Amino acid sequence: MRFLFGLRFLALGLAAVSSAACSIKRVSRIDPAAVTDLSGNWNDVDSRIVASELITQSLAAPWARQYADAHNGQAPTLVIGDVRNRTYEHIAVGTFVRDLERAYVNSGIVRVVASKEERAGVREERADQQSNAAPETRVRQAREQGAQFMLQGDVQEIIDGAGREQVRFYQIDATLVDLESNAKVWVGQHKIKKYVQRRRLTP
Repeated sequence: MRFLFGLRFLALGLAAVSSAACSIKRVSRIDPAAVTDLSGNWNDVDSRIVASELITQSLAAPWARQYADAHNGQAPTLVIGDVRNRTYEHIAVGTFVRDLERAYVNSGIVRVVASKEERAGVREERADQQSNAAPETRVRQAREQGAQFMLQGDVQEIIDGAGREQVRFYQIDATLVDLESNAKVWVGQHKIKKYVQRRRLTP
């Protein structure tokens, strides 16, 4: 009886060791710019491609130049609105939105003001200063820079699959709207299509 108990204990111990060994992961650092596509889902490479394409399209369009020509060379001011993920995937739209925002600011052609969510925190700090900061250091109220244009957009997805094969199609649309007239001054679009072939599972 003791012998059988010992065998069971030994078997449980070996199983625990085997399980622990299988759970060990290998982690290595890679270049953030490296192209990696493991699942076929939306990833950082797609985000970079979309940002690059939309930046190129937007800054090449005449809307900013036309505004500057009509306002004594003044650069237009833009605010980032909603960019909605209309797919069933988790897509961090904020990554390529931030790339767009950075490109606008660094271009010197467009000024960008804080988004609705960001303004809430800034206004809270400004209000706090009115009560707690020294008069010579507190900022003034009602001096915000108004935006003339708002960037909006969405990401949509179509998946077609059969057996071990699948095609994933993403369409990213971006629209720049004149806040005073509601006129669309620029419409950008980029499409990504991926063919995914799953490996056959071997017994």
